[in-house]
Amino acid sequence: MIGRELTKVADTARKSQGRVLIAADKFKGSLTAVQVAEHVAAGLRAVVPGLDVTALPVADGGDGTVDAAVAAGFTRRTVRVTGPLGEPVEASYALREGTAVVEMAEASGLRHLPPGVFAPRTATTYGTGELLRAALDAGARSIVLGVGGSATTDGGAGMLAALGARLLDAHGAPVAPGGAALAGLATADLGGLDPRLAATEVVLAGDVDNPLLGPTGAAAVYGPQKGADADDVRALDAALAHYAEVLDAADLAAAPGAGAAGGIGFGALLALGAAFRPGIDILLDVLGFVDALEGATLVITGEGSLDEQTLHGKAPVGVARAAAARGVPVAAVCGRLAVPPAALAAAGITAAYPLSAVEPDPARSIADAGPLLERVAATLAEELLL
Repeated sequence: MIGRELTKVADTARKSQGRVLIAADKFKGSLTAVQVAEHVAAGLRAVVPGLDVTALPVADGGDGTVDAAVAAGFTRRTVRVTGPLGEPVEASYALREGTAVVEMAEASGLRHLPPGVFAPRTATTYGTGELLRAALDAGARSIVLGVGGSATTDGGAGMLAALGARLLDAHGAPVAPGGAALAGLATADLGGLDPRLAATEVVLAGDVDNPLLGPTGAAAVYGPQKGADADDVRALDAALAHYAEVLDAADLAAAPGAGAAGGIGFGALLALGAAFRPGIDILLDVLGFVDALEGATLVITGEGSLDEQTLHGKAPVGVARAAAARGVPVAAVCGRLAVPPAALAAAGITAAYPLSAVEPDPARSIADAGPLLERVAATLAEELLL
């Protein structure tokens, strides 16, 4: 059985029929977090008809964050903004009672690039600034800015320009879009930033704590994922260093999270007065995880790949940590498992059920993720709920 091949389940997790809370992230490339919850619930109920199941799809600030907020009761708002290549795109944010969840990937993400097309030097976060301004227009006075999945490495310069900052070259003209153009930045005037920002609480929610510059910075670590070659990385890192120098903000450039999403973290920390928090922690608060956990006897979390990155603050570990604080056992589902049982147990996950255990071919696993997840969830139910 799958569970026996992996982590042995703690006695407290066994025979825990009661109420099950599904708090899983997306399976990237195959299922949204909402779809994961639907398939897991179907698999559980195939074994335990009438099982009390609550779904709370989660995210860590990257792709799917707005969808998770909408599933938790927020209202989706869709606006037209500037995409990473300068073209108009449709982007959504979520709003509830003065709190907005803004996902920068909605406006400035890789998803908006044509297949095989990258623009590491010129992609802009201008649309993210427009999305933030739309949230302010709608009455938001508390904003969670989820960062991840970006196509950009501009240090948040485009975002700041959209919010009223003046970033000028030596001729007094606005610098061109993208990170590379920041090498020509001569003056920066933040006095024109939207005054509503001063009265707005902004939280930067991300799953990385990289600084802006250097070998662990935005360009070096994440630039290659956005199509940057070695020359691009050197040029972008130098341009971002110049940007931070002109803004007289070397201390913030070194702050944890400054390098998130191509350096948009730096822009948010500097000009929006944002506070950086691990994405999953702030999203669990915003989505109401503690309330949803009330009365649950088992939590099922997961994501597409349970691996070393998972252990460094991704959604499943955040869920497990929060559940463990209240004595509720946690099992996980995933597409691929690349973490040893001891590491999973140390993270608070008592059993893991990968799709690869029933379909070892990755392409088929991705293509048939929904039905396979139902089979995996049925096995979980047999081992943990009966």
